[in-house]
Amino acid sequence: MRGKLDFKAAIWAGLIAGAVFLMLEMVLVGTIGGGSPWGPPRMIAALVMGESVLPPPATFDLGITMVAMIIHFMLSIILGVALAWAISHWRLSLPAAVGGGVLLGLLVYIVGFYLLTPVFPWFASARGGIAIFVHAMFGLALGWSYHAIAGPDRLERGST
Repeated sequence: MRGKLDFKAAIWAGLIAGAVFLMLEMVLVGTIGGGSPWGPPRMIAALVMGESVLPPPATFDLGITMVAMIIHFMLSIILGVALAWAISHWRLSLPAAVGGGVLLGLLVYIVGFYLLTPVFPWFASARGGIAIFVHAMFGLALGWSYHAIAGPDRLERGST
């Protein structure tokens, strides 16, 4: 019997992983990356607001930050549900769930920073170690969070 997807746990896992991602990226870009911590939220907001939100200085702007948060957390929840489905469907162990999450995070990096750059060219400038690391950590947090919140008993038995 396959495990049953826990949507509530998937949503929470997406929100947790999304918060981990944003905190890590903003701290790392602002400390070792040599950029503004407000640069990554502006890059996210530019997906719907356009490139006009990107020019320096990348300072805090409430409207831009709110748009970025909405986009980012919506995508995080969607990815959370997708990974949760795989974890539940195949009743993955914690190490497999975390490994699958890391792979998903790296896939999101490749899609966003390579395949979508013809449409969103500003992501090309953010390619590199920090972006790879935070995407992997997003996936790690996503897999771990879903597995922990849904609980191994639920994943094994397929209970409701």
